[in-house]
Amino acid sequence: APRRMLRLLHGDVGSGKTVVALLAMARAVEAGAQAALMAPTEILARQHFEGLAPLCEAVGVRVAMLTGREKGRTRGAVLEKLVSGETQIVIGTHALFQADVAFADLALAVIDEQHRFGVHQRYALQAKGQKGGADILVMTATPIPRTLLMTHYGDLDVSKLTEKPAGRKPVLTRAVPLDRLDEMVRAIGRGRARAEGAQIYWVCPLVESSAKVDLAAAEERAAHLRQHFGDTVGLVHGRTKGAEKDAIMREFSEGRLGVLVATTVIEVGVNVPNATIMVIEHAERFGLAQLHQLRGRVGRGAKQSSCILLYTAPLGETARARLDILRKTEDGFRLAEEDLRLRGGGEILGTKQSGDPGFRMASLPLDEDLLTAARDQTKYLLARDPELETTQGEAARLCLYLFEKDEAVRLLRAG
Repeated sequence: APRRMLRLLHGDVGSGKTVVALLAMARAVEAGAQAALMAPTEILARQHFEGLAPLCEAVGVRVAMLTGREKGRTRGAVLEKLVSGETQIVIGTHALFQADVAFADLALAVIDEQHRFGVHQRYALQAKGQKGGADILVMTATPIPRTLLMTHYGDLDVSKLTEKPAGRKPVLTRAVPLDRLDEMVRAIGRGRARAEGAQIYWVCPLVESSAKVDLAAAEERAAHLRQHFGDTVGLVHGRTKGAEKDAIMREFSEGRLGVLVATTVIEVGVNVPNATIMVIEHAERFGLAQLHQLRGRVGRGAKQSSCILLYTAPLGETARARLDILRKTEDGFRLAEEDLRLRGGGEILGTKQSGDPGFRMASLPLDEDLLTAARDQTKYLLARDPELETTQGEAARLCLYLFEKDEAVRLLRAG
């Protein structure tokens, strides 16, 4: 189209957003241009590549991979094919928006799990397109507050995937105090799910213990769990080397590991249908978006799945509200609205992703209907009066439409 797209594709974890992204990228390729899919972690980028490459190759679409692991001649060859246009779709991580990466004609940039990227990082990839920048499709299961706020302003069009694949059951979510840890580990070990070969994710906030911060460390937790589950416990985190990380993830995917202890590197994209238990230590330290994404790693098969939120008592008011809403719903947009209420919406034209948006009158999401009416009326006024030469009477009618007569009079008298 002659205008640039800025669209949010929202669908809960496992609803099929990646398939929609592939179809959108195929449209760009059919138009003679290129497309890029950017993911926040190498694990997710490689999973996308392994899933999409066979589909692309089957229809003659040339696809390539670009992450921090590609170096030297390998990286040079990938960059050369992007500049020449030989590569039609590239899948990668933050490596895609580096200064030395150039495209022949980037028409569409798909940003997966966009809440994991900074505002400037998203713009850096978009700017590599021609004629003012590429079309942007951002995908997420839980929009961050700033993104949700932008949807109220109409800057983002929104498409929703409202269904999940048939046969999936809701994930049972429980909050358990951390002082019951040993009791819970024994219960999982003796439980029916583990006896039937179900697999477990165990997420910790830190890689190793720190004298300054009293939080669970993945390395110590893995050693502790090996005392209960033996050599079936694997460990991955941000410091794990690429090849080793791939090997451990492959072992877990193939069922040779029963427990995977990890940091938030497994937050997005990891798909192991046999994994039915997710344990998150110090859940009160995570944001709603992260908790929802982590919970989404289970419940991907036909078996009943569970998510256990381990927390340190006593909980603060905000942390308690966060865990309570997570237990009550799996709806990503409802969780995002609660996140908006708890954290604030951030700046529209700036880069703050949370905090007070500075409204004098409106309260989101309470006034969503009012803002929708204001947006529609603004579009109407701009269509009639592109130079904004609106008379005072027109402004008064707008005030009457949006507020009350007394309020309109007050605003007019105040100039």
